Amino acid sequence: MNYRTVGSTRVEIVDYLRAARRRLWVLVGIPLVAGAAAGLVVLLGPQQYAATSYVAAPALVGGNAAQQYTGTQAANQFAAAFAAAVTSPQVVDQVAADTGVPADELRGGLAVKQVGASSQLTVTYTATSRATVAPVLAATGKRALAFLFTSQVNIATDEVKAATDELTTATRAINDWEKANKVSQPDKLYQSTLQEIASLRQQQLQMQAVGNGRGAAAAAESIDAGQKRLDELGPKLPGYQALLAQRDSATSALASARQGLQQARAQSQAADPEKVTSLGEVQPVSRGRALVGLVLPVVGAGLLLAVLLVAVLEWLARHRTAVTGRAGMTGRVVATGRAAAVPAGAIAGRRAGGAANDDTVVLPAVPATVPEQNSRRR
Repeated sequence: MNYRTVGSTRVEIVDYLRAARRRLWVLVGIPLVAGAAAGLVVLLGPQQYAATSYVAAPALVGGNAAQQYTGTQAANQFAAAFAAAVTSPQVVDQVAADTGVPADELRGGLAVKQVGASSQLTVTYTATSRATVAPVLAATGKRALAFLFTSQVNIATDEVKAATDELTTATRAINDWEKANKVSQPDKLYQSTLQEIASLRQQQLQMQAVGNGRGAAAAAESIDAGQKRLDELGPKLPGYQALLAQRDSATSALASARQGLQQARAQSQAADPEKVTSLGEVQPVSRGRALVGLVLPVVGAGLLLAVLLVAVLEWLARHRTAVTGRAGMTGRVVATGRAAAVPAGAIAGRRAGGAANDDTVVLPAVPATVPEQNSRRR
């Protein structure tokens, strides 16, 4: 016995092919329209011009640990940092101010690419105005390199200034202390007094040994005077030594800051745009290449959209067919408000009539509608 299930979810590949053949106008039309529109945009649009600037600064990558980009990933780090600097708001605004080109056009036309795994980079700019291509590339390379390396010089300069101010403050504090205590370099004075007392004591012993009482007494007076100076300087030394430690720390910080400034200036000189950048010739952009680069992706997107649209249309058609089939079957089977029975004789008669190969169960027609039955009852 054969059954037909209306609205079945079992779909074969043949069904997909049939649906594609029925909706062929959708699958072909949408990609063609999208591709034609993209082609018109390219062909009817203004002529574009492009040029490439090469950035090669091997002295900025690798080398000693004092450089900004070192290690095995130095080239990749430099490329990523330069690409980010080119499109940063600060650099874009500076280039826009230098060239008069709007910032949105700069962001849309600039492209940075690393050459292999090296530290060499290419900066390409595409625009409709040929006169702006070269100035934009020159200003972009200059501003991006300055953003990466001149800023380091500024930071190092600020560190030197801060260390110098700290050293000046520490030195002034020492001078104020010496003026307040009326003594200069008390640490050295304390050490010299200790040495003097030790020498006087040795002389005193020698004079006592030879019986020189007057000399021994004079030595004793000098020892007492020196000890009195030690007693006066002793409590003051910790504060003075703390000031000396601050001055020594500031001196060391200043030396380190000056070394960092020297290294930053060396890197900035190695990043001189006139030495590390070279600008190529400005040339018109090929429309054929632009067509291939734009039309193919647009056609692919249109084909995907067409496939999705066909799937939606087929689902809606199947859903509508399933609803219509269920409604028709219900109208045939339930006509008087109750289920219609299938006479057994009808099935037996059909089989006896020779329909041996067709086992499809056919429901008999309903003899009368509900209004007719009601009229008969009356």
